[in-house]
Amino acid sequence: MTNPIDAEARAGASPTSVGKGLRQGSVGLLAAVTLGLSSVAPAYSIAVTLGFVTLAVGDLAPAALLLGFVPILLTAFAFRELNREMPDCGTTFVWTTRAFGPVVGWLTGGWVVQTATLIAMTALSQVGATYLLQLLGLHSLAASTAAVTITAVVLLATVTSIAYRGLHLAASVQYVLLGLQLTALLGFGAAAFAGDGAATPSPAWLNPFAFADLGSFAEAVLLSLFIYWGWDALITANEETRDGDRVAGQAAVISTLVLLGTYLFTAFAAISFAGTDAAGIGLGNPDNAADVLSTLAPAALGTAPAKVMELAVCVSATAALLTCLVGSSRSTLSMATHGALPRSFARVHPRHRTPAFGTLFFGAAAACLLVLLRLVSVNFLGDAILCIGLLIACYYGTIALACVWYFRGQLRNSPRDLLLRGILPLLGGLTMLAAFARSAHDMYDPAYGSTSFHGIGGVFLLGAGSITAGALALLIARTRFHRFFRDGHTTVAELTITED
Repeated sequence: MTNPIDAEARAGASPTSVGKGLRQGSVGLLAAVTLGLSSVAPAYSIAVTLGFVTLAVGDLAPAALLLGFVPILLTAFAFRELNREMPDCGTTFVWTTRAFGPVVGWLTGGWVVQTATLIAMTALSQVGATYLLQLLGLHSLAASTAAVTITAVVLLATVTSIAYRGLHLAASVQYVLLGLQLTALLGFGAAAFAGDGAATPSPAWLNPFAFADLGSFAEAVLLSLFIYWGWDALITANEETRDGDRVAGQAAVISTLVLLGTYLFTAFAAISFAGTDAAGIGLGNPDNAADVLSTLAPAALGTAPAKVMELAVCVSATAALLTCLVGSSRSTLSMATHGALPRSFARVHPRHRTPAFGTLFFGAAAACLLVLLRLVSVNFLGDAILCIGLLIACYYGTIALACVWYFRGQLRNSPRDLLLRGILPLLGGLTMLAAFARSAHDMYDPAYGSTSFHGIGGVFLLGAGSITAGALALLIARTRFHRFFRDGHTTVAELTITED
């Protein structure tokens, strides 16, 4: 079964819906916001990031979270404006291609985004597997690299099967998972503030001018980018969202604001309760940095209630895995439909109306990458998180600048266009790229992160190596997808393929 070419998009106009075979109108505003929040995995993200932020800037962690939010919000406006103009599930790929051409679109809007997602999925699956084994009382297996890896692969297979069956099912599952996360974080925060010896929160913790040096500030902000990253996955469902050109953008802004409130509340509660000391349960203790909630929850809530927090982190990682699969498979569906990837990625299941091949591909690719990274080093989790921050800054910055460039001829139309399509995205893009440049410089140091290779930091190798690999893959892609790279704009492929 085939769908005709969208003549308008083929002629180079802004692509809207090109008949990719997805189930249109199946997602509302609440479901879109839920998908956006779930893809960020708030319980998991704050658990594995707050400690590293505190190690970098001490009790100024809330200030770092707030400052890291600013470029995220500015970028969210860019996403909203571009989605209104071009509501395509390819999002970053389509927008950067239309603004800067097929080379930048394929590399930055396609490769970098999907690589960041794959690396994140390996970390998410490991954390989810570890917490699941601990919840089941299998502590010896939770300490075993092999057992955790096998469990993570099984977890990946499970969420892949859910994503394969449809976005409506995925959204229904996410309501429960997200509700558990937010309830657990709220309960932890309330208990922490009420705990014996808890310090009174200080407004000075939000002082943006109190950072000791630029290096620690840049590291903390880059980590904060990771903690907010993922909300844009909801926009890849714009072709399945009711009034997707408007609702998806609204959901993006709402999601980021909810995340800011959740993270600041949790950070203030954790610092008030435990402080930033380098010993005991203090957030400045490096031994606690990889997962502060597992350390603080028993002390704040008690042993039995702390199990709810463990469950929240477990389902948080699982929920994010699910939305990673939803977003990545739809992005590659769009790339294939526009002639930039093999047509197999354009296959849509006839009954579930999901990108069948893309969903299975990313589930399998994440499992293979997980096994590979575990064989290389068991200390990859912290470095993977830092590496993802570098990739996020790269493609978020590019998207923000793409908004300015694409709408450059309309910026004088009204004050609104000048502000929301020009000034704010420009500030966000420049901030993102500045964080990228500074962080790449710092990451080269072998002392940065947990691993190094021949005097070069492992974080730098993961981040810069991913982009370099993308440049090599781009050279191969240019030999296979002549039409896409020749035309200089998004070109719809001849067919949308539906599985038999």
